[in-house]
Amino acid sequence: MPQKQNVTIAPAEGKLGVLIPGMGAVTTTFVAGLEAIKRGIGQPIGSLTQLATVRLGKRTDGRTPPIKDFVPLAGLGDLVVGGWDIFEDNAYEAAANAKVLDKALLDQVREPLEAIQPMKGVFYPEYVKRLHGTYVKGGKSKMEQAEMLMDDIRTFQSSNGVSRTVMIWCGSTEVYHSAAEVHASLASFERGLAQNDPLIAPSQIYAYAALKSGVPYANGAPNLTTDVPALMDLARERQVPICGKDFKTGQTMMKTLVAPGLKARMLGLHGWFSTNILGNRDGEVLDDPDSFKSKEVTKLSVLDQILQPKLYPMLYGDLFHAVRINYYPPRGDAKEGWDNIDIFGWLGYPMQIKIDFLCRDSILAAPIVLDLVLFLDLAQRAGMKGIQEWLSFYFKAPMTAPGLYPEHDIFIQLMKLKNTLRWMRGEDLITHLGLEYYD
Repeated sequence: MPQKQNVTIAPAEGKLGVLIPGMGAVTTTFVAGLEAIKRGIGQPIGSLTQLATVRLGKRTDGRTPPIKDFVPLAGLGDLVVGGWDIFEDNAYEAAANAKVLDKALLDQVREPLEAIQPMKGVFYPEYVKRLHGTYVKGGKSKMEQAEMLMDDIRTFQSSNGVSRTVMIWCGSTEVYHSAAEVHASLASFERGLAQNDPLIAPSQIYAYAALKSGVPYANGAPNLTTDVPALMDLARERQVPICGKDFKTGQTMMKTLVAPGLKARMLGLHGWFSTNILGNRDGEVLDDPDSFKSKEVTKLSVLDQILQPKLYPMLYGDLFHAVRINYYPPRGDAKEGWDNIDIFGWLGYPMQIKIDFLCRDSILAAPIVLDLVLFLDLAQRAGMKGIQEWLSFYFKAPMTAPGLYPEHDIFIQLMKLKNTLRWMRGEDLITHLGLEYYD
């Protein structure tokens, strides 16, 4: 990347459509929050696009504009939300069922929530075994379902008068599966759609429909979706940005905060045991071992990439890392993530760290949805296509170029994100070298 490049960014004119597969706890918390913020009865806590600043130039220059003033983002009042689900409840009913937000708050935004009626979803029970969809699309083939989704996209765009659209997956975690021959090229993928190939997941049908429609796509779950050659090639061919996967919210966010600090101090690790209790729909889905496998892979990969045990075998070569998720209905969306960390220091003497994070899953995810929607739209207007690694900050398993390991250190991820914004606007990248102050 060059040191400076003033990228041409098309203005954020008109309405921005936000299409979301999965109108559950995360989506309804995002939409209700959006409406509350627009009405002045809530604040966008947790959102970089709304609250964070970006330093420009030297520390002595005193230039730290808010990100939303530095780059031309869509305004919150210009967002129009729609989506799909496998249940018929409108967004207000779904939010009430999810029990994330207080009824008093929901009632203040009831009207716009009730206006969001989901479209029928694409559903294959073998991919989400614990749910039984009752509001699903028919169709003789997966290609026909993809075409139905493209019709839905066009209808939504036309009926809402949006000038641009972004799609972000907030649906359930699908069962774990690996890339196969059907994913190796666009031709084989489209053949697989026509032939109902069982290795094409519902999330991939949505992603295909989005990319064919020129709509940027973000994957908020650990599903194998756009991280296959067929869809990565399609994104570049259609000049569409993509990013993912798996929103970095509770326990993994804590790992990407703590692990870089331990590594920075060259403190060793014997073991890191993580367990969660969660009672929402996500917890129910993850109670299935095949769906949990998808989540486990993204959760386990974080420490290995941050700690680099091959470079530091004495400190991290024998690390035992385990992750568990337990479905516990009484807790609802108020997830509890407990970590036991066995570390060692000078002369090998052992120590321990205990973390008990009583978090709210959808409360942490909602601002991520907002930021990704606004940043993906920005990337599209800036002509940035394919994988957007600068958005790794938001994901447990960031997408990268094939063969390139992902960066998981949250502080490096944030530096990458802000440097990308500086690069877009022709500002000097910040290296934090600091020698210029002492010349």
